[in-house]
Amino acid sequence: MAEVLLFHHVQGLTDGVRAFADDLRQSGHTVHTPDLFEGRTFGSLEQGMAYVRETGFDVLGERGAAAVGDLRPELVHVGLSFGVTIAQKLAQTRPGARGALLLHACIPVTEYGESWPESVPVQIHGKEGDEYFDEDLPAARELAASARSAELFLYPGDQHLFTDSSLDAFDAEATKLLLERVRTFLAAVG
Repeated sequence: MAEVLLFHHVQGLTDGVRAFADDLRQSGHTVHTPDLFEGRTFGSLEQGMAYVRETGFDVLGERGAAAVGDLRPELVHVGLSFGVTIAQKLAQTRPGARGALLLHACIPVTEYGESWPESVPVQIHGKEGDEYFDEDLPAARELAASARSAELFLYPGDQHLFTDSSLDAFDAEATKLLLERVRTFLAAVG
């Protein structure tokens, strides 16, 4: 079984993020869910982004790096939207990563290095019509095309945080398919 470090999206460590982590735990995986917002959750993307700007990207990045703490290096790094910024950086720069799951976002690989590490398999998941993911789609396609073990999955619809069951954007059918793919990935790397 895999050991997973899951970073929440910009609305915080919501009940839906916790439920997503619990789904992975039910498959036997160990899942850590650090709370980068120290207990705060937000009712909209805009409110969450205001908190991120107020707190500072650097401060939140430091909280994310600190979340690794004493955890073993052989982690699967998972990010949900905003959390991808931290998960992807750790997957690309921290030796020993077992894999990366980038949900709802993807950062250009060159942000954290020259290329994606050959030993780190990666899956990228997003909605075809999601205005936020559309901005990241070129980076996602480039990563999927350039990395030896990379997969890009696009789902119909335009909801951004469609895996969060506590939000109106939740898409149960797409999340079910995503979780099947994620479980297969985790079984292979765990």
